Amino acid sequence: MIAFNHNVIAPFIGKENLKRNALKTLTVLKKRKKITPLAFGRSYEQNQGREVSLSTDISFIKNVQNQKWVFEVKDIVSFYWEQSSYELYYYEGENGNATLSKYWFLHTFLPVFLSIEDKFELIHAGGVELKGKPVLFIAPSYGGKSTITDYFLKKGHIMVSDDRVGIYEDTLIKTISSYPYHRPYRKMEDLGIKVENFMTTVKNLHIIYLLQRVNPLEKISFELLEGIETFKALQYNFDFILPLNKARSFELIAKIASKIEIYKLSVPWDLERLDEVYQEICKHSNSRK
Repeated sequence: MIAFNHNVIAPFIGKENLKRNALKTLTVLKKRKKITPLAFGRSYEQNQGREVSLSTDISFIKNVQNQKWVFEVKDIVSFYWEQSSYELYYYEGENGNATLSKYWFLHTFLPVFLSIEDKFELIHAGGVELKGKPVLFIAPSYGGKSTITDYFLKKGHIMVSDDRVGIYEDTLIKTISSYPYHRPYRKMEDLGIKVENFMTTVKNLHIIYLLQRVNPLEKISFELLEGIETFKALQYNFDFILPLNKARSFELIAKIASKIEIYKLSVPWDLERLDEVYQEICKHSNSRK
């Protein structure tokens, strides 16, 4: 049995969510002899060289009580649950093992599960705390998100997330940290380095920076995004927008765009200027309300 209990998943959903029963009676994963895909299938693109799919027994248009779901990483591990039951099952494939199962559970399956169960949406972002306030970094692939996040961690800042941040609206925009691992390198199917200095409570989102690579000699600058540009920046970085949560996701994106300042941050592509970028972000973030 893989020991994924409340203590393991608490960092991902936040202690406040556990206190208000966000996952109710979710217990350890239970092993099954075999889990096979269901009638209605939706395959993701190749994920880290693996064939990953999500299937259900009814449809992807909406989710209903006791609807069955299967998340499969072909030949590695499959996860099964029924809507709102909070009992998870897993089956390890012929090429699977406990290490890979843990990786896929925390890195990909758990965000999908929590999104389908309508707990929150996921934004693809690195995140740290500046003076106790969550600040997120979004960027295209190889856009410097991990590098910036890593630098802040080395400076002693609390990590919100290395890769995905849970986000929802409750009058204010709330952020929920993900699992406490950091990958300042490119390596597939690796959880990364365990981080002890980690945000464990739900907090109000402060600000978002969209990183833009520029010439090494260019000036570091901040440009406030407005209108459709704000919406586009968020939509591009939202994870797991399925037909059943598409309207909900777009509604949340619109609310974030109206309540949170998003700045395009020009980042000179030169590691020698990384500390300068760090200092400017701190100064800029601290100047915002």
